[in-house]
Amino acid sequence: MRNFVFGNQGILQEMAILQLPESQNVEFKESWRDEYLKWVCGFANAYGGYIYIGVADVSRQIIGVADSKRLMEDIPNKIVTNLGIVADVNLKQADGLDYIEIIVSPSNIPISYKGVYHYRSGSTKQELKGAALQDFLLRKLGKTWDNVSLEEATIEDIDRESIEYFLRKGIAAQRIPESLLSASTDEILMSLQLIDSEGKLKNAAILLFGNNPAKYFHSVEFKIGRFGKDESDLIIQDVVGGNIIQMADKVMNILRAKYLVSPVRFEGMQRFESLEIPIEALREILYNAIAHKNYMGAAIQMHVYDDRIEIWNDGNLPEGYTEDTLYSSHPSVPRNPAIANVMFKAGFIDTWGRGYRKIYTGFKNNGLPIPTVGNHFSGVQIVIERTVFNRLNPNVGSDVGNNVGSDVGNNVGSDVGNNVGNDAVTATQKKIAERYNSIREIIKGNPFITAAQLAKILSVADRTIERDIAKMQEAGVLIREGDKNGGRWIIIK
Repeated sequence: MRNFVFGNQGILQEMAILQLPESQNVEFKESWRDEYLKWVCGFANAYGGYIYIGVADVSRQIIGVADSKRLMEDIPNKIVTNLGIVADVNLKQADGLDYIEIIVSPSNIPISYKGVYHYRSGSTKQELKGAALQDFLLRKLGKTWDNVSLEEATIEDIDRESIEYFLRKGIAAQRIPESLLSASTDEILMSLQLIDSEGKLKNAAILLFGNNPAKYFHSVEFKIGRFGKDESDLIIQDVVGGNIIQMADKVMNILRAKYLVSPVRFEGMQRFESLEIPIEALREILYNAIAHKNYMGAAIQMHVYDDRIEIWNDGNLPEGYTEDTLYSSHPSVPRNPAIANVMFKAGFIDTWGRGYRKIYTGFKNNGLPIPTVGNHFSGVQIVIERTVFNRLNPNVGSDVGNNVGSDVGNNVGSDVGNNVGNDAVTATQKKIAERYNSIREIIKGNPFITAAQLAKILSVADRTIERDIAKMQEAGVLIREGDKNGGRWIIIK
C-alpha cells in the first residue's frame, strides 16, 4: 500500500505503509532506544511478538532508520547481554528505506531486565510486582501457588470437622467413595494430593480445611457490606472468615438473613417468597469467586446497593478471556487447580467451564438481566442488577437506608386495608390506615425493628401486625431485606 505526503520541499512523495494483520503482539517504534529492551522482555515473558524500528506507530508509515548497519550489530548484542535471550533481528527495506524487524519468541523461563520483570498484556506492557510477580514466576516454573508447600504448617492446623463436611458433600454428589469416612486426616489429604512427597501440607490444604487459615494468609475473608447512595454510605457489614470449604454456605446464610430480598407474590390463595436472585446461580457465583481468587491479594468483597450487587475477587480472568468467552463454551482454566479439584469432588463446581453458563441459564429462566462480568482493577467483578427494587419503584435509591421513604405511607394503596382512602371508609378502616401510617413512621426511624416490637409499641396483637405487614408487602409498599431475625424493612416510595 502507498500513502502520498508532502515532503520537506513541498514535493508530493510516496510513502510505503507496513502491511501487517491487526495484532496485540506488534509494536512500532520510529527509532531505537535501549529502553525498548523492556518491550523485548515483556514479549518474551508473554506470548512473543514483533517490534519494528523505523515505522511510525499510528500510521505504520515506514520512515526508515539512518544507522541501520550499527543497529543490526548493537540490538542483538544488547538483547543477549541484558536479557540472556536470542531474538531474530532482520534488516528490511521499502522504497530505499531501511527498517528493522525484531522477532521475539516466548520464553519458557522468566526473563528480567535489570532485575525487573516485564509482561506484555493486550496492547500494554506491565511491570510485574508483588503478588502478580510471584504468580507469574510460579506459572513460568510450571507451578501454581495453591500447590506450594507450607513449611511451618502441621496436621494440627487441619480442622477434622471441615474434612467431614467435605466428605458428606462429596459422597452426596457421588464423587468420592463412602469408604473415605473411616480414613485418617492424613490419608484423606494425601488422596487429595494436598501433602507433598516430604509430608508437608500445601497451601491449598490450609485454605480448604485449616482451623485458622488467617494464621498464614491474611486475606482469607469474604466481606459483605450494605450501602446506601454510594460506597461512603455504609449501613451494615459482615466479614466471613475461616476455611474456604464452608465459606460459600456461611455467606449464603448471611445473605439470606440480612442482605437479600424475598419478594412476596400470590398465586391464587397461595403465598410465595422466592429469593431475588436464583439460588443455584448465586451459589455458582460465590464458588467462582472463592475457587479462582488470588489468595496473595485482597479479600473477596460484596457491595450490596439498592439497584445492584457487586462481587469482586482478586485475580484477573485468564489471558484472552472476556465476558463473551465465559458465557459461551470454553475450557476451564482454574487459577488454583488443587482448590478446584477439591471443590469439584465436593460437588460444588465442575471441570468443564460450565459455571457461567449455569449462571446465565439461571438468570434467563427467571426473567432477570444477565450479570455483567469482567476484569476490574486487579481482579474480576460480577455485577447483578437488583430488579426487585426497579419493578416496585424505578426511582428507588435516595430514600432506601437511613431515610426509608419519608413520603411513603400516607396513601398505602387502593388494595390495602379494604380500600383505605375512600371517602366512605368505616371507623375500623380509618383505624387500620392510621396503624399503617404508624408502622411506616416507626420503620422510618428503625428499619431493623421486629414485628413483635412493632406490636408492643402499637399495643396490638402480634397476629395483627403480621397481617398488616403482609398487606403492605402484597401492595408493594414494604419489602423485607433479609429474614425476620437479621434483616431490615424497606419502604418503597
